Amino acid sequence: MKQIVIASGNPGKLREIARILQPLGIEAMPQDAYGVPDCPEPHVTFIENCIVKARNAAAHTGLPALADDSGICVDALNGAPGVYSARYAGEPKSDARNNEKLIAALSGIANRRAHYYCVMVYLRHADDPQPIIAEGVWHGEIIDAPRGDGGFGYDPHFWVPEFGLTGAEMRMEDKNAVSHRGQALRALAEKLRAGG
Repeated sequence: MKQIVIASGNPGKLREIARILQPLGIEAMPQDAYGVPDCPEPHVTFIENCIVKARNAAAHTGLPALADDSGICVDALNGAPGVYSARYAGEPKSDARNNEKLIAALSGIANRRAHYYCVMVYLRHADDPQPIIAEGVWHGEIIDAPRGDGGFGYDPHFWVPEFGLTGAEMRMEDKNAVSHRGQALRALAEKLRAGG
């Protein structure tokens, strides 16, 4: 098995990534297993922050690294909260406060279209000049009243019309089949399988 480091400590994310990469003969290890420190994410785009995280993990471990960056982008808010999704309502991070701020920002606005976006970057080494990049987009709408107790983040307010459910009401298998992260991860796996 080829080992790579995942620039994350999120257990749910690590399980999902490991499940898709394992059949490719890739063992995904969390960066905290190597004592990799978190790095700043100062950029205003997902792709720039993602490259910084992957480069940090690869530099500290000497291993190939995979990073992802994701968030929710709301049409009526010019793409906000975007890269600030996790800390939209400030520190400390709070899904409840983030959701309250989002619903307040959309008060009186009819256009509720939104999408989750995820980008993944794979670096063969810290100085890799040609990262492998994959992305996924999951379209939906923001609803005022939360529904469901699954998922995380903005899922209770993210209505998915084709399922007639919020992200928090969907079964995990269904969500992973259509979600932004699931799409990006499968696209990345395809690129790696093709010899990227």
